[in-house]
Amino acid sequence: MLAPAGPVYQAGTLSGNPTATTAGLVTLKHCTPEVYEHVDSTAASVMAIVSAAFDQHGVVHQAQSAGNLFSFFFTERPVGTYDEAKGQNTAVFAAFFHAMLDNGVWLPPSTYEAWFVSAAHTDDDLEIIERAADIAAKQAAMHR
Repeated sequence: MLAPAGPVYQAGTLSGNPTATTAGLVTLKHCTPEVYEHVDSTAASVMAIVSAAFDQHGVVHQAQSAGNLFSFFFTERPVGTYDEAKGQNTAVFAAFFHAMLDNGVWLPPSTYEAWFVSAAHTDDDLEIIERAADIAAKQAAMHR
């Protein structure tokens, strides 16, 4: 079904690659309702942890989500369009991103990308994210 043979266009490094596609299909077969519940819960926890760190350090932000995908925009108003997203404070994101990376948490490298969690994330990971988010939010607050 994937282009060029099929009607579905999917852009990406491994899009349509038979090995990657097979791995994806096998993974989906193992995604039970319990796996989805864990991923949804973990995503909600990460979003809440990071939002709380931003609130504690006075970092203006919007937390937005769609299912278990979420992102943060550094602006006072909710973001619904690309033009609204472009109006955010990207210096705050850069400071936050680099401080998170320095503290062992790898985030999407662009403020325009969604965050993802996985079924492999544990409570220990959430503790690491919480510690890193506190440090990173302090750094971000210096660039508001």
